[in-house]
Amino acid sequence: MSKFKYSNGEQQINNVLNYQAQEFKSIQRPDMSGVDKRISESEELLKSLGYSLTDIPKIIPLSEGRKHIVPTWEEMCTEAEKSVGNSTDLETLFTKEELRANEQAIKLLNEEFNAVHRLDKFDITISAAAGILGAAVDILLVGIPQKTPDGLKAGALSNYIREWFDKKFPEEEMEKLANSRISKVPYDAQDNRNTTEFVNGLSAYYHRLLSLGHDPLLGLIFGVFDIMTGRMTTIDKTGKIVTQVMENYADRKESNIFAAIAKQIIHFKSDITTSMGLPVPLMGLFNLLQFGNIGEEEQTIAEIVQGMYYEGYDFIHFCSMSIPTMIIEVVIRIGYAFKRIKEGYPVKESIPFSLNREKHPKLSTMLFIGHSAITAINAGKILFTKNPMAINYTQWILFAKYSYKQLKWALLKKPELRDAYVRGTVFKELSVICEEVDTTFREYAEKYIVVFK
Repeated sequence: MSKFKYSNGEQQINNVLNYQAQEFKSIQRPDMSGVDKRISESEELLKSLGYSLTDIPKIIPLSEGRKHIVPTWEEMCTEAEKSVGNSTDLETLFTKEELRANEQAIKLLNEEFNAVHRLDKFDITISAAAGILGAAVDILLVGIPQKTPDGLKAGALSNYIREWFDKKFPEEEMEKLANSRISKVPYDAQDNRNTTEFVNGLSAYYHRLLSLGHDPLLGLIFGVFDIMTGRMTTIDKTGKIVTQVMENYADRKESNIFAAIAKQIIHFKSDITTSMGLPVPLMGLFNLLQFGNIGEEEQTIAEIVQGMYYEGYDFIHFCSMSIPTMIIEVVIRIGYAFKRIKEGYPVKESIPFSLNREKHPKLSTMLFIGHSAITAINAGKILFTKNPMAINYTQWILFAKYSYKQLKWALLKKPELRDAYVRGTVFKELSVICEEVDTTFREYAEKYIVVFK
């Protein structure tokens, strides 16, 4: 049920009619007294000349004529509401053929919107090729880290990156930096000899995994906090969260937040190339997952992750795993840009930095397909090797991100934008019609006022 509303043209006619009524009242009527007497005298004269009264047209005296009263728009609306009510179904104004035509028009508008966001064969080819290329790099060049007499080794690309870190942060210089006061932090206890509360699993091997201050991401929060408060925040091997004041390391505190941030970054630098280096970002939180029954040894998720860190699944390997995901991003975005330029779009509008679907309607879906492809291949790699070290941690994070965005788009945003597109198109066409009607009424009203005057 929808109420009728008055358009601008109807309001203008209302103003014109009110104006005419006022003008009509203000007209100075001539003196008509004695007209009836003169009409009677004319009739008698015609009779004397031989004319019959039936031949004489009936003349209605002005005093007995109709009075033309122009109602206002509000009065006409009130009368209409008395006749048909103040509400009705909009569909009753149309015939069945018109309703079918309107339904078909809405379907066509929906199809126009879907066509803008629908991938063609070239879009799918670009996305799938990028995913396969990234998976090939992950399998052949990144590989799985293994401990050897020469240190950690994996694929050629992974080895190259680890060697680059070793050259960038030489072992001798990092040892000197680690022994200097500027890199000493309160949360760096390597065993329970310097703790006031026991931390299960705290050792030279696992203290960086258990201490949140060593996390490359969380350390910027918990590490800085621990430096300023002289504390150590840990999640031990059993999933217990322990935060305690490190009394033996009280001289490592910093009261200034900028000094604390600088010390945190310097400590990261001193630990990055050690034999048990920095963990993968957020890896310490997996110590909370004390459930699962995985593999022949029936290990929990926390135990699996702890074993992965011990075998060399560290921050440098994380950087190596990021390259296949970067390849997918670059290949898809470049392919998307070239395709848009070929379709006639300006270069500036074709550069796909933003994932805004109004600017780049297909890009986010293409990235979702590309990352889904490499994630599926990586899952097959894990099942085939039965080795958790084969997990591409970076890729699974991005897959989760794009899956969430795609699901949100399909279930929430796409229906809203499609409805807005259809309504906007209908309103635009209706605005043109209303403007034409308003112009017609305006021209008629102006002409009518001139004649009336």
